[in-house]
Amino acid sequence: MDINGLEKSIVFIGFMGAGKTTVGNLVAKKLGRKFMDTDEVIEKELGMPTSQIFKELGEAVFREKEKSLITSLALEKNLVLSLGGGAFLQEEIRTACLSSTFVIFLEVSFESWLERVNLIIDSRPVLQGKSIEEMKELFEKRQVIYANHHLKIQTDGKTPEEIAHYIIDKMRWSETER
Repeated sequence: MDINGLEKSIVFIGFMGAGKTTVGNLVAKKLGRKFMDTDEVIEKELGMPTSQIFKELGEAVFREKEKSLITSLALEKNLVLSLGGGAFLQEEIRTACLSSTFVIFLEVSFESWLERVNLIIDSRPVLQGKSIEEMKELFEKRQVIYANHHLKIQTDGKTPEEIAHYIIDKMRWSETER
């Protein structure tokens, strides 16, 4: 888990609404690194929110932009990236991140996630019109993809500050092992 010595960028993965952007931002500040939410970068580049990109340009356009951006950023040093919940579905993104960055999976239980869904549903196009059962199916399907990581943190019942602190401690502890 040698991260600082290699100056590898850190990538946060997990289901939408797991806290990747919030925790990623905190970790970046604590490490003095630049933070980027890849969905926000794409939204700025295309001049519209993700939900509108999906509606007007289509998911394929979004996914292509996502792949291009993330595979490029994965090669950079000292970044902290928050990936969209569906980014790791693309093999090229998984491969680039797992080989060039330090991937942290923020795991949230479906029950905890369900408590947050009303906060995020309007901005998540893949949730539009889905029943709770369909959301659970999507959630479970993606857990298999998120199993590819370097560090997993169960976030239920923890504050973003506690999670960020835990990550920093884990990284510092691993540095002393060398």
